[in-house]
Amino acid sequence: MKRNILLVLLLSGFLVGCLPAPFFQKEEAIPQNAWNYNFKPTFKFDITDTVTGYDTYFLIRHTQAYPYSNLWIWLYIKTPGDNIVRKERINIVLAEPSGKWMGRGMGEIYEQRLQINLGDSVKFNRKGTYQVSMEQNMRINPLPEVLHVGLCVKKKELR
Repeated sequence: MKRNILLVLLLSGFLVGCLPAPFFQKEEAIPQNAWNYNFKPTFKFDITDTVTGYDTYFLIRHTQAYPYSNLWIWLYIKTPGDNIVRKERINIVLAEPSGKWMGRGMGEIYEQRLQINLGDSVKFNRKGTYQVSMEQNMRINPLPEVLHVGLCVKKKELR
């Protein structure tokens, strides 16, 4: 199992090295590969260019033994200059109706990057530090077979 994880990480590094670098990307390892309600990964990033548009993505790495076809999460979003934390509930679809895992798979590990909307109120139109925290919101605690979760922010491509 550890060997498979190492192989996936190495191959992911090679593949990502060929793509344009995201503006921000960070992943957090889930302790003991079981996501507890109390473990809320937090991601902070600075926006200085408020003219450019941005796309946000949820990153997940899980095993084929993950017991569900989806993942409900709470996103807690704090924008610069606000004391209020906005809360958004998002359903992340991980498998097709047939049961086939989506995303990239290698051995027992599957990795997926899904575009998400941080809510209508978050447009990255203020300079400063943005903070996004994630909490798993499934009916089972801890949620087994989740290896990593993360956030990716990319500048929109001009077409």
